[in-house]
Amino acid sequence: MSLAADAREAARERPFLLTALRASVVNYSAAATHLDIDGDTDAIATALRRYAEELPPLEIETRDTRVTMKSGVGVADAADAETTDEDALLTLGGSAVVADGGSQTAIVATGEADVDALATVLGRLQASEIPVDAAATAGDSLVVVVGRRDGVNALRVVEAALEAVSVADIR
Repeated sequence: MSLAADAREAARERPFLLTALRASVVNYSAAATHLDIDGDTDAIATALRRYAEELPPLEIETRDTRVTMKSGVGVADAADAETTDEDALLTLGGSAVVADGGSQTAIVATGEADVDALATVLGRLQASEIPVDAAATAGDSLVVVVGRRDGVNALRVVEAALEAVSVADIR
């Protein structure tokens, strides 16, 4: 594989770097040093710069959503949960997020909620050091489950994130 191909692959393995390349906010020499690629740092930096020029620019969109918070939810074994699928906020595999008086809070966004919105929300929650216990998007809904004490802060983070969704238009 060529040095340029190695640099592209390394960037694709690091979503944060790919986003930074698309946003044109990269110190290419620092990025080249960070990557575990055998070769001249300047050549790797040049390869990253050329790759960035080929990528579509980062697009930021506002999503038209309604965000609500539901306290007292829990993540339970779907088979043991005393609820129907219609009552569950989220069911995946053998688990369900149910309103059972649990110790967690669900942040629910409805409207223009998609995978890009979820990725942005999860990134913002991680940056805010708010642990997420469950998350999903389907149809026009997005759900994230956090600890009860993090609920209000998570609500604010989710609302702000949905005002500036990074669109992953990588081809």
